[in-house]
Amino acid sequence: MTTVRRESGAAYTDPAVPVSERVADLLGRMTREEKLAQLGSVWAFSLIEGGRFSAERARPVLRHGLGHVTRVAGATNLKAADVARVANEIQRFLVTETRLGIPAIVHEEVCSGVMAREGTIFPQAIGVASTWEPELNRRLADAVRAQMRAMGGHQGLSPVLDVVRDPRWGRTEETYGEDPHLVARMGVAFVRGLQGDSLTEGVIATAKHFVGYGASEGGLNWAPAHLPPRLLREVYLHPFEAAVREAGLQSVMAGYHELDGIPCHGNDELLGDVLRGEWGFEGTVVSDYFAVDDLHSYHRFAGDKRQAAVRALTAGVDVELPATDAYGDALAQALDEGEVGEAQLDRAVSRVLRHKFELGLFENPYVDETAVAVTVNAAPHREVALEIARRSLVLLKNDGMLPLRPGTGTVALIGPNADDARHLLGDYSFAAHVESLMQARERKGLLGQTMTIPDDLEIEESTDGVRTVRDELAARLGDRLRYARGCDVAGTSRDGFDEAVAAAAAADVAVLVLGDRSGLTLGATTGESRDRSSLDLPGVQEDLVRAVVATGTPVVAVLVAGRPVGGDFLHENCAAVLLAWLPGQTGARAIAEVLLGEVNPSGKLPISYPRTVGQIPVYYGHKVSGGRSHWHGDYVDSPVSPRYRFGHGLGYAPFVVERATLDRAEVMAGESVAVEVTVANTGDRAGEEVVQLYIRDPQASVTRPVLELKGFARVSAGAGERTTIRFDLPTDRLGFYDRNMHYTVEDGHIEVYVGFSSDGHTHAGTFTIMSPAYLGRAQKGVRSL
Repeated sequence: MTTVRRESGAAYTDPAVPVSERVADLLGRMTREEKLAQLGSVWAFSLIEGGRFSAERARPVLRHGLGHVTRVAGATNLKAADVARVANEIQRFLVTETRLGIPAIVHEEVCSGVMAREGTIFPQAIGVASTWEPELNRRLADAVRAQMRAMGGHQGLSPVLDVVRDPRWGRTEETYGEDPHLVARMGVAFVRGLQGDSLTEGVIATAKHFVGYGASEGGLNWAPAHLPPRLLREVYLHPFEAAVREAGLQSVMAGYHELDGIPCHGNDELLGDVLRGEWGFEGTVVSDYFAVDDLHSYHRFAGDKRQAAVRALTAGVDVELPATDAYGDALAQALDEGEVGEAQLDRAVSRVLRHKFELGLFENPYVDETAVAVTVNAAPHREVALEIARRSLVLLKNDGMLPLRPGTGTVALIGPNADDARHLLGDYSFAAHVESLMQARERKGLLGQTMTIPDDLEIEESTDGVRTVRDELAARLGDRLRYARGCDVAGTSRDGFDEAVAAAAAADVAVLVLGDRSGLTLGATTGESRDRSSLDLPGVQEDLVRAVVATGTPVVAVLVAGRPVGGDFLHENCAAVLLAWLPGQTGARAIAEVLLGEVNPSGKLPISYPRTVGQIPVYYGHKVSGGRSHWHGDYVDSPVSPRYRFGHGLGYAPFVVERATLDRAEVMAGESVAVEVTVANTGDRAGEEVVQLYIRDPQASVTRPVLELKGFARVSAGAGERTTIRFDLPTDRLGFYDRNMHYTVEDGHIEVYVGFSSDGHTHAGTFTIMSPAYLGRAQKGVRSL
């Protein structure tokens, strides 16, 4: 029998009552079992039988309620309309079959769009960062918000705000790169787009992985990060702080790793003192998947599951994902034994309930199942994906071969990524995670963790609607295109080399589409837990490049990859190199358009491109003493400079900086300096450029980087045209953490540079920051993010 369980007249059921009072009223009515249920979660597939919600499976799991449902879209094989239906059925069960009728939050992965069978697959985050256009990221997140809400989702596990300077790390592709300012701007834009103007219509953004996860030892996933306090504050915490203070971020996911001996899920200094105390964060902290128990089973930081639960809850982890484990019986036992107090339990439950009220779930727990078809992967969302893909492509090198001229004869298309739609997608695309579920069912686990996937769960791979580079070039070149795969992404077989060489030798130009296969399984070469000790192309792809170049036919290399890849031979001997990252469902079209000159490439590197792994870490914002200018300078066997510098990216329309000026030479602390820049398109076609603003503090009480990015703007101009832009540079953005770890803006000189990369810049001028009394005093505690 179905009956509404909510108590009539209860304050928590009245939308006119302030949220804080509704939370307090509901909390006061809850039993301990019901409170604990709000801190837990359940895999959506465990509630489904035969493609439909199963009340029989749900009853023992949901009898006291539930905090989160994990991936109704991303952990099943359901189409969008069925996702909405199942989400509604889960909510209906919770509303009508539990005592207090508390709906659940449905969370999904949204690293490159909603990880759903029919969701729009956007370029991977590293590609979005290559656009250097935060507004595009906001539009991406706005599309994700619409699709999630249509399917019944409420919380997205993004943005990834990890600053990464070691591309061996497999999750490099999920990040916005190496610079804290660029990462912060991209992150703030994403949070604003996803959360919207109000959570009633928005989706909670979950910034991850708090904090320093991308600075792992040896570039290895889950490894410790060795970050001194000042570096941690100025670089790795900065994007999270900006998301909290500027965008009102509502959720944070703690990292798997440890900092100075303390795992992040048990780090009360980070989660309490910094995140909540200093920044005023009021949202929820969620665990990374399985990470509460990892305090015991992986880190040996806790003696058992119960102690792991105590340490996580005490530190400030509010919700355990992806399924209730340590926050179930183990936490209940700890409460019984007085190892953790009821007040700490109530604190976490209150945060979860507040989000449910703010999301409007008590008034509107269901979605319109008939509206899904016109929202999920709608045409405007595909257009956003295409616009991002076009602007994400980075032309690393061009000896004049690109764009391919209309008169170009036969084109040989070669390589493992030339005709494979799956290889265009990132590690948190739906296709990649279907593979993870299949592997988990075969091995009875995921990422080394225990989990049970029902045998009746239908799982099948799908790349419907994703065209390949071969598809797009064939549509444009017709019978002038010749295709040969050559080899696989990984593996040792050279059986396809002869066909590839023959195709290249008979062609006027050879286009090699090479790179990675992204995912979490053993067959992937990039992605979560797919770290590499080499930046050469996987498998025998480097040998394929040598074989094709040896034909004497000019070669254009297209790298579809999740990190900087390719050895010396490729970058030195190919006539052009185009970096496509993992460009998503419209990526092949963008690649074809750029190759043929229909679109002018305008992407810029958000991460320095090493020559070899022996240089790592290599990044533009190093210190003066960073070894780049010592006695002999270079390594014995290699330059110290990267292959391509941060901010680098060529186009078909050359731009120059004609003029760059400051509006003043002296400025009081707390004020701003205006930087005006005029750039000109000196080419014979329209184009776009990204103007980058850097500063250098030449002498300070704490050593500073040789350059720091402080602003950027994408500009467009027709052939022969010029345009002028203005940057406002607040002095409180120019501070640092002093010897006492106080954020400080010191008196002194600041040098300003503008240009199109971190090494191709013009000195715009120098200004002096002065304290109000002109006495050299520092202004403390004021910061612009």
